[in-house]
Amino acid sequence: MARSLNKIQLIGNLGRDPEIRVTPSGTRVASLSVATSREWTDRSGQRQEKTEWHRVSCWDKLAEVCERYLQKGDRVYIEGSVEYSQSEQDGQVRYFTDIRAREMIMLGGRGDRPESTSSPSVQRSAGAGMQDFTDDALAGEDDLPF
Repeated sequence: MARSLNKIQLIGNLGRDPEIRVTPSGTRVASLSVATSREWTDRSGQRQEKTEWHRVSCWDKLAEVCERYLQKGDRVYIEGSVEYSQSEQDGQVRYFTDIRAREMIMLGGRGDRPESTSSPSVQRSAGAGMQDFTDDALAGEDDLPF
């Protein structure tokens, strides 16, 4: 069988606080609404912008991290896969595109939110484990030669 790949990477901002629910089997799920934007100049020289909204679901430990640390407006990196689904309601079929997150990285520093002084500036969740990165660990990022 030929190999295939279903992978998506997003960097965007949360449009609302994470919505948390628990499945009948007890699994936590965080639903995120992530906005990505692109800008360009059209042929007439006018600056244009388009925003796309992405439905993202985070499961288990990753959902717990989202519930604890994320809020509306936060900038995040999401890596996961695309899932398509449909449902019928009142005789109409609705189609959905969702991102199932495997990894989430909080982008931004402690200065982005006044109440975040005691929490890590970046949380990286990789499957079952979680690593904390502080501002000291990220301090050298701005020393790029270009």
